Amino acid sequence: MKDLLRYDKMVEAALRGVVREALARAATKGLPGAHHFYITFRTRFPGLALPDYLAERYPEEMTVVLEHQFWDLEVVEDRFSVTLSFQNRPERLVIPFEAITAFADPAVKFGLQFQGSAGEGDAAPAAPAGPATAEAKAEKPGEVVTLDAFRKK
Repeated sequence: MKDLLRYDKMVEAALRGVVREALARAATKGLPGAHHFYITFRTRFPGLALPDYLAERYPEEMTVVLEHQFWDLEVVEDRFSVTLSFQNRPERLVIPFEAITAFADPAVKFGLQFQGSAGEGDAAPAAPAGPATAEAKAEKPGEVVTLDAFRKK
């Protein structure tokens, strides 16, 4: 029987709500202890705001790290925005929650992998098919980090 209620979409929305809540807490209270977030997103997603030079460098997917140096984190129902530094230049990013393909908090070994394309697909806490790179915003702006160390095998 075909799932006419689309439970897969309900689960995806609920899991994106976890990401929204984690970011909202970080926006109001900061990141406690060793918590930090790796957020991977599709760079060509409708409604996403990203400087052109970053979109050219990361034409499909990009990962940012929210740890020590991020500013003006704002969370609304369907997206979040944050200012990060890339090559010592502050840049404002606006990221719709549906653009996110992965979210991880390595401090507690928590991660979510969202699957699908351009706003469609399922979400499940599963390992991704391939490696991802990160434009990291921490002590070393522009550092590229692989997420493999934080993924369950």
